[in-house]
Amino acid sequence: MFLRVFSFLLIIFFITSCDKISFSKNKNVQVLDTIVDYSSVDTFPSFKVCDSIIDKTMKSDCFRATIHQKIGAELQQHTFVIKDSVDEIIYVDLIINSQGVFTLDTIQSSDSIKKILPQLDSLLRVSVQNLPKIHAANKRGIPVTIKYSLPIRIKL
Repeated sequence: MFLRVFSFLLIIFFITSCDKISFSKNKNVQVLDTIVDYSSVDTFPSFKVCDSIIDKTMKSDCFRATIHQKIGAELQQHTFVIKDSVDEIIYVDLIINSQGVFTLDTIQSSDSIKKILPQLDSLLRVSVQNLPKIHAANKRGIPVTIKYSLPIRIKL
């Protein structure tokens, strides 16, 4: 009788404890990073001249220099006639969508610049429309839309 009870309890013990024992040696569970930092991108937008650059900061510098050069070249094609000298910085906010197309968002300039150069807004719009399509910024391998603030110094 004692042997039967002991055997029965032993079998119950093994049956209930099997789920507590891990037979799998592979405990390497990959943790997915679900926190996304929306204030930065993995790769910056890129003009064709910047495509061969691998370093993130150098690629960003190349993008900035190229966009300044292209907008500056467009603006220098026009002649401005003013009475007083001007030395101010305006900020042009550009949106670069996930297809790499530029759109002018806002132009932040002083009232004096708006009075002295009323045609500047329309010239900047045309300059932005003439920018070529570029490679969009990427976040986790997905093309994303970004906003870029371009400072432009007006010195006449």
